Amino acid sequence: MSPPVAPPGWSRWLVPPAALSVHLSIGQAYAWSVFKPSLESSLDLSGTQSALPFQLAIVMLGLSAAFGGTLVERNGPRWAMTVALICFSSGFLLSALGAATEQYWLIVFGYGFVGGIGLGIGYISPVSTLIKWFPDRPGMATGIAIMGFGGGALIASPWSAQMLESFGSDSSGIALAFLVHGLTYAVFMSLGVFLVRVPRPAKTAADGTPAPLEGVQVSANSAVRTPQFWLLWIVLCMNVTAGIGILEKAAPMITDFFADSSTPVSVSAAAGFVALLSAANMAGRIGWSSTSDLIGRKNIYRVYLGVGALMYALIAWVGDSSKPVFIIAALVILSFYGGGFATVPAYLKDLFGTYQVGAIHGRLLTAWSTAGVLGPLIVNWIADRQEEAGKSGASLYGLSLVIMIGLLVVGFVANELVKPVDARHHVPAQKEAADVHE
Repeated sequence: MSPPVAPPGWSRWLVPPAALSVHLSIGQAYAWSVFKPSLESSLDLSGTQSALPFQLAIVMLGLSAAFGGTLVERNGPRWAMTVALICFSSGFLLSALGAATEQYWLIVFGYGFVGGIGLGIGYISPVSTLIKWFPDRPGMATGIAIMGFGGGALIASPWSAQMLESFGSDSSGIALAFLVHGLTYAVFMSLGVFLVRVPRPAKTAADGTPAPLEGVQVSANSAVRTPQFWLLWIVLCMNVTAGIGILEKAAPMITDFFADSSTPVSVSAAAGFVALLSAANMAGRIGWSSTSDLIGRKNIYRVYLGVGALMYALIAWVGDSSKPVFIIAALVILSFYGGGFATVPAYLKDLFGTYQVGAIHGRLLTAWSTAGVLGPLIVNWIADRQEEAGKSGASLYGLSLVIMIGLLVVGFVANELVKPVDARHHVPAQKEAADVHE
């Protein structure tokens, strides 16, 4: 499948909706916590076990993005979106079969492994194309698309909760909910497949071939040999670990924090909290990434990591005594979490250029794979151990919150160490132009 080139007069504003149709669909991953209580009760699972499909999905997201990034650059966004559609929808269908037969390993394989490949390829499918369409506002452009990934749970969370209420929260009800998800998302993602286009080369050399790209340009293979890449890897990993720990455990966490208060949180209110977090995640992706176009990438990450650590400290110290404080602090953390994802492609573009930014971005997302294991593992494992020790409520999460503060401080230091890429890593102009022509 060759990349579809936009005809003359094609509006670049048609590309963000194509990206959104994919990202809003795969963003369902952030609503996984809605399924956790039903899975735990119907299949007799622990909190750590019920998190496994989500964790594996995030691992596969990073790995498939890393290994598939070059293929996406070569074959174009339509090929990538098609692969994402097939894998993501198939993952739900396999999970439906697993739930119907009460074979939990099939849910892990379907949602986590197969669906996770769809997550990774779908996530990076529009990024490079958007940066090329919007070289003047890369932060805003990637923020619009990646906003959809953060906002997917805003739709999926209440929708999933309603389906579980209507179909039942037993294994057959979960299976039917998975089936509806798989079929619906297949239709919605197909809109992006048919709508996406890549821009025509704007400049040509005297012989008619594309002219070299302007500014610093670094290949994906060279980028991974630079300290800048690995410092950004640490920054992203720490920011994601801190945010994803709350997100994956959001519904049971807010219930536990206020279980012993005079106004405990109901199941429907907990699902509403997940939807609120999704809204903050989504708003942060477009709001903070657009702000980075004005104040710079390093400065915005100082906000994400520094203020984020303060918000975690607020939850640890006074969160269980005030619902507004807990909710507001969590919303700020999730807005920074989303903003970090949306800003990092533009950060990469600033450091390494647009030459192979999609492939570089794919490799960087291995940080997300690592964080996808670390965040839920830290929160769920510590909560399970604390519960076994006879503790309950907010005390289940105290140690986890302190760990998250430490991780954000590590990320803050790594961001401070990021400097411009040394000239020895730059791609020669002749090779760059030849690769663009190919």
